[in-house]
Amino acid sequence: MKISTKGRYALRVLLDLAQHQDEGYISLKTIAQRQEISKRYLDQIMMLLNRTDYLKTTRGAQGGYKLAKPPDQYTLGAVLRLTEGSIAPLACLEDGGAECPRYSTCTARQAWQGLGDVIAQYLDNLTLQDIIDRQDHGLPI
Repeated sequence: MKISTKGRYALRVLLDLAQHQDEGYISLKTIAQRQEISKRYLDQIMMLLNRTDYLKTTRGAQGGYKLAKPPDQYTLGAVLRLTEGSIAPLACLEDGGAECPRYSTCTARQAWQGLGDVIAQYLDNLTLQDIIDRQDHGLPI
């Protein structure tokens, strides 16, 4: 499984907002500068995140973005499913093997499914708050 730039940047943006949540609404320009992401590309990511109620927004001179929920309510699994569509290691595992004619007889499928289960469990149990806490204490993720 390869995570796209969109998935990586969405996570960076959400972590940035989580780390600065006590500052209120954060402008797109500020986020773009702190994360070194083009404002134009960041705007596309923000539209995606905003459509799913991940963010609260306000317009005007003091406008910007902030998280709609506390950081411990955002899992990496949910963020990556939103941006990547799937976190399955193989396409045949995404929709019950609908695309693969060997799905029901594949002897390797259980191994790949096991890997997918481990990945999903890890990502679904890791929140933005977990990442921030571990970073603050110098712990690995």
